[in-house]
Amino acid sequence: ETLQRIVSTLVNKNDEIHNFIDMLNHTISNVQVNSSNAISELDEEFDGLYSVLHEMKGSMANTIQQEEARKIQALQDQLSQCSRALESSEELLELAVQSLDIKNPVELLEAARQIKDSVTVASAFRLSLKPKVSDSMTHMMVDFALEKRMLQAVKFLPVPKAPEIDAAACLVADNCITVSWRMPEEDSRIDHFVLEYRKTNFDGLPRLKGEQRWELVDYIKATQYTLSGLKFDTKYMNLRVQACNKAVAGEYSDPVTLETKAFVFSLDSTSSHLNLKVEDTYVEWDPTGGKGQEKIKGKENKNRSNTASPKRSTNSPRASARGGRDRFAGESYTVLGDTAVESGQHYWEVRAQKDCKSYSVGVTYRNPGKFDQLGKTNSSWCIHINNWLQTTFSAKHNNKAKTLDIPVPDRIGVYCDFDGGQLSFYNANSKALLHTFRTKFTQPLLPGFMIWCGGLTVSTGLQVPSAVKTLQKSENGLGGSTSSLNNVA
Repeated sequence: ETLQRIVSTLVNKNDEIHNFIDMLNHTISNVQVNSSNAISELDEEFDGLYSVLHEMKGSMANTIQQEEARKIQALQDQLSQCSRALESSEELLELAVQSLDIKNPVELLEAARQIKDSVTVASAFRLSLKPKVSDSMTHMMVDFALEKRMLQAVKFLPVPKAPEIDAAACLVADNCITVSWRMPEEDSRIDHFVLEYRKTNFDGLPRLKGEQRWELVDYIKATQYTLSGLKFDTKYMNLRVQACNKAVAGEYSDPVTLETKAFVFSLDSTSSHLNLKVEDTYVEWDPTGGKGQEKIKGKENKNRSNTASPKRSTNSPRASARGGRDRFAGESYTVLGDTAVESGQHYWEVRAQKDCKSYSVGVTYRNPGKFDQLGKTNSSWCIHINNWLQTTFSAKHNNKAKTLDIPVPDRIGVYCDFDGGQLSFYNANSKALLHTFRTKFTQPLLPGFMIWCGGLTVSTGLQVPSAVKTLQKSENGLGGSTSSLNNVA
């Protein structure tokens, strides 16, 4: 025995080393891939910088060309004005020279008067003989000395440190997981966080082999996040967080594993009534199924064949563990869950279709009679809703019924405290208590469901809601109310 323990320990250690080697090889591969990605991203950044500089150069060169064109156009306009004024002045000068040859004093005086008037209004005397624009282009010069120093100072952006998940502050409740973390030191450049999680059946560190892929939640601004609407169909969940700045993401935090154990079951189609159509966690009334099967069965019985009546299949591990059982028959339109409650506190919910005429939700000991109906035996407890003609709502046990004078919710929560001997039903939306049975359970319990004309959907893998826990503590603290249907089995 000692040697076997040593060998077992060695085998476990070998498995751990193999897993660690796989992890190291995987890490080496990731280093190579990530290094290549980093170089590609660096090329993209520099290409982007070159593109920005090239675009800026083109824009600034275009501005210089526009300024050149503006100045030249202004100088050409001024040149044209000067040319026209000079031409007019030369014509006037030629006329004045010709006037000097006039001998008649009267004509000379008239010519002189005309020349004088023309000179007074001549454009040559209104011209500014100073260029309108300067030939200097110094205002279009640039100095990239500061930018050069900035570019020369460019370094790899500091990588954020790995966050630290505060396992004590993490909470698993109400089908949610709240994860809290902190940075090892203050970092004002953190832009957001990334949370990754995956379900697992291993309570230790994440394993490389046989694990589900990580699910990602990106762009978390706070240092806390709540994953809601979860189905806890595995025992644990791995979680890890990384911090990101504007350009780079840091290392992931050390992963933590939170226990998410919850009661998970499916509907046992092999024992359901022939008038029920069962698919995993959904059961629906099928008015044709039973008739066809009963005709075939009646014909077979009449012919006295050796074919046995429909029994539970023992192909699945759960079925073989429970053994064979006849299908429900007669007016017991019932189907059971395929997993028994043997200890602990568990919670599941049931939603009925709006047109459902009659249904029951409860629990029963194993191996009920095939004609037994929920709540009509001393080994089953349920609440029953009847929408035929008028709506009635009641709690049933041992063939006794207690009317519940409250509205029927569209979703019903079932809370079973096996060790505490308590079965409670809740409005799953408001968590208001509908009814509580108190007893001492002496056998494992199977979830049970009766349906007639309609369908039921069962939700499992749920955590006991905190509101239900609070109500249970309050009720237990006050001693609780004793129902006439409660018994000690």
